[in-house]
Amino acid sequence: MSTIVNLVQGSEQWLAHRRSHRNASESAAVLGISPWMTPYQLWLHKTGRAVTEVNAAMRRGTALEPAARAAYEERTGHVMQPLVLQDGLYGASLDGMTLGGDLIMEIKVPYQGKASSLWRDAQGGQVPAHYAAQIQHQLMVSGARVAHFWVFDGAEGLLIEVHRDQDEIEAIRQAWDGFQIFLSEDRPPPLSDADTVQREDDAWAQAAGAFARAKQAAQAADEALEAAKQALVVLAKHPREQGAGVTVTRFWKTGSVDYKKVPALDGLDLSAYRGKAREEVRITTTT
Repeated sequence: MSTIVNLVQGSEQWLAHRRSHRNASESAAVLGISPWMTPYQLWLHKTGRAVTEVNAAMRRGTALEPAARAAYEERTGHVMQPLVLQDGLYGASLDGMTLGGDLIMEIKVPYQGKASSLWRDAQGGQVPAHYAAQIQHQLMVSGARVAHFWVFDGAEGLLIEVHRDQDEIEAIRQAWDGFQIFLSEDRPPPLSDADTVQREDDAWAQAAGAFARAKQAAQAADEALEAAKQALVVLAKHPREQGAGVTVTRFWKTGSVDYKKVPALDGLDLSAYRGKAREEVRITTTT
């Protein structure tokens, strides 16, 4: 059963609420179908490692939302109230809901208006998959039976009716349950192809070339160092021998503990003792 959360959409309190809930606008990313955000990028935002930057398209959408809602109400006769709803772990910021709660709306104001691919999709009666996931999430949280997808160009609007799909709702719940593991363990999801940026600029090419050459030189030096080390080991017969500025010492080192074999730790959840995940950098070459 959903409850109304008295928050102003866009406020600091609203943003804090979003960070602790499974939000409708994030479901596409969790499902891996968002054109703007991957599961890894969402994990960065949900754990506070990244902050969403408001771009021109987002500012335009926010500015035109009241006009879009007014145009919808004039066309349909429905009076829609923006609401923030919560149902357990799930949240939804609705652009509008009827007093009876049986109908909700989702407003989109494409930056390019009628020239956008979204407008063309709406003209064909199609709701893009990432928006469809958002709407099904909203239907799940609100309990409404139907949603109106309203695409507005600043003057005119296109309306598509979307009905509740229980299979899609179940897929959203399962995806969030899987994603929650990464949040609970503070462990990032695997990177996807969408997380890779292809670089072809000169600055990158020069730096990458310098790295590859340096790595080859380092590998050659490592091989030469290991060969010289083994030659000294073969020559050294005593606990410590030295000469020509080099000392070879033989010593005993205590073995490491195999924690998997400690009976007292069997079945014990050690996650509470694990440090916070930290970002490291690994550089590899393809040749």
